Amino acid sequence: MTRYLNFLFRGVEILMAVLLAVMVLLMFLNIILRFVFSTGFVWSEEITRLSFIYLVYLGTVAAFRDNRHLGVDTLLEHVPPMVQKVLYAVVQLIIIWVMWLLVQGSWDLAVQARNDVWVATQYPRSLISGVGVVTGAAVLLIALGNLYRLLVLKSPVADLLAIKDDDETSAPGTRTSID
Repeated sequence: MTRYLNFLFRGVEILMAVLLAVMVLLMFLNIILRFVFSTGFVWSEEITRLSFIYLVYLGTVAAFRDNRHLGVDTLLEHVPPMVQKVLYAVVQLIIIWVMWLLVQGSWDLAVQARNDVWVATQYPRSLISGVGVVTGAAVLLIALGNLYRLLVLKSPVADLLAIKDDDETSAPGTRTSID
């Protein structure tokens, strides 16, 4: 199962790199066209905006999976292990609740925008809001997995908070974040 998830997230990382390249290329090309030839592609701004939106949402999921999101663990470092587990579980439950709100809100927006399209590209606006459903569900599942690892697999909180490196795996109990 872990192998399939790693393969999936590797695909997400490649997609993020492609989106970033498309964004930079189209913006650069459009700037050159406007300043040198006094013209430009009308649709390039929408494609760039779309790439940025998807890049942010996909990056959120990837960052949450690898513990590269913004987190403050100062309190956890100064309390006993049992309190660490309780606080970590509470934080994961709050994340699950907030992601459920994101899924519900994004779904409602997608349904409301099901007949709307962007002007230049005719891209459905519901797919813009729908990516919030995917992101919220993915982060929610990762948070559930974190709770499973904490409560069932009895992983220490320090291991759950360790930042996962791309090229190497961190040793159990080792923090690779800035303390």
